[in-house]
Amino acid sequence: MSKSFPAFAALAATLAAAGCSAQKNHPFDLAGKDAGHADIQSVEFSGKGRWYQFGQAPNPGLPWPPFEVKNYTADIDYANAGARVQISRRQIIEPGRNRPAPTLQKIEQFISGNTAWNVAPPAANAPSPSPVVTAQPGAAEERAAEIWATPRGFVKAAIQHHAEQKDVDGGTEVTFTIGGKYRYVGFLNGKHQLEKVQTWIDNPVLGDTLVETRYSDYKDFGGIRFPGHISRNQGGYPVLDIDVTEVKANPAVNIGIPPEAAKAPAVKVAVNELAEGVYYLTGGTHHSVAIDQKDHIVLVEAPQNEERSLALIAKLKEVLPNKPVKYLINTHAHFDHAGGLRTFVDAGATIVTPEPNPAYYEAVWTAPHTIRPDRLAESKKPPRFESFTGKHVLSDGKRVIEIHTLAGNSHNDAFAAVYLPKEKLLIEADAYTPTAANIPPPASPNPYSVNLFDNIRKLKLNVEKIAALHGPRVATLDDLRAAIGLQTSAR
Repeated sequence: MSKSFPAFAALAATLAAAGCSAQKNHPFDLAGKDAGHADIQSVEFSGKGRWYQFGQAPNPGLPWPPFEVKNYTADIDYANAGARVQISRRQIIEPGRNRPAPTLQKIEQFISGNTAWNVAPPAANAPSPSPVVTAQPGAAEERAAEIWATPRGFVKAAIQHHAEQKDVDGGTEVTFTIGGKYRYVGFLNGKHQLEKVQTWIDNPVLGDTLVETRYSDYKDFGGIRFPGHISRNQGGYPVLDIDVTEVKANPAVNIGIPPEAAKAPAVKVAVNELAEGVYYLTGGTHHSVAIDQKDHIVLVEAPQNEERSLALIAKLKEVLPNKPVKYLINTHAHFDHAGGLRTFVDAGATIVTPEPNPAYYEAVWTAPHTIRPDRLAESKKPPRFESFTGKHVLSDGKRVIEIHTLAGNSHNDAFAAVYLPKEKLLIEADAYTPTAANIPPPASPNPYSVNLFDNIRKLKLNVEKIAALHGPRVATLDDLRAAIGLQTSAR
């Protein structure tokens, strides 16, 4: 039988004053005590283990790629809903994959209230030695969920949001909702320890996405009871698995929002005509290319999210009025390159993508999008696909568009590039990202770029220019040669 607790605020004050449960046998109150102390307003915990790159599986049927975590330190300010997470990580090369040589990556992830941002060290040869602050508005939901899924955070949020509890096998289930749409379900074991928290956040590809955090091996860390092991799954696969080595209660956590993060950057689409009727659509971290056909548009890539796709649609109405996007070419299924696809399905476009991506998209797009409904969730239009292996051609009788799979590229197993024979232009994502013109080539060639060059030769493509869907500029084939250590023009 469920029980509601409208007087949790008073109970919390009692716990804070007494440092113990106000109701002797109340398992939820005991969980708050066991999570540490009732007066904990901030916490720092550190550990090591593994981190996994969500949304970047090299194949739709595989888990997220693993990284070894040398250090994971989270500072959480419950009073102000803020957190700073520092991660030192190095990618683990999966058997059979040829990836770039792993380097130690150090990142800092922040949230304060509804504002999320990252801080990264300056790039090599950067004009300023200052750390680089990047707004991350799309990460705010996930980072807030990480705060309120911690043992102390869960108890605090449950009290504040009038949780309900019921007896289940082996313990107690506690349920509450934040902001009318973020539901949390926690399980307390017979020792009144929080073992599991489930919540759901929005993802442009997966919709309402389950995030499940599990806690085990509770220990005494200098008088603080805290789990010795934390694991988290998101979208059905692990995203974090660490052994906790140190915990501090009530550290000073001062998280000020930097000016660069205070306001999310507007979605911008800049237009550069690469050839007659071929438009490079930039303005952010992810680019697209629009190709003008007789009575329609072929668009290469719908990246990131619906906001970006809607901005692309609006810009195309200015550049090529009265022409619909008939075909949307999707290079691969990584979430940053597939997050805007649903918007174009709603707009009536056919998605052109390598096998086996269509079956994957059809399956995951059946998930509900109730947390942040997009246009397809409202229209419920069925998707249309043209899938292929090897080579696929689109043509209006005047301009030919070739789509080629990139055989043997370890970045993704269903990976494509687009080639315009008349314009001698290659359009690709992630296989090669040009750097600024004054940056020297890497000491060790990126194997994805080596593979791209090999595919260009094997397919006998007469490439002069490369419109990469990341990076600051359009490159040439000679730029690609230089990037992989080839100094001659021989092909």
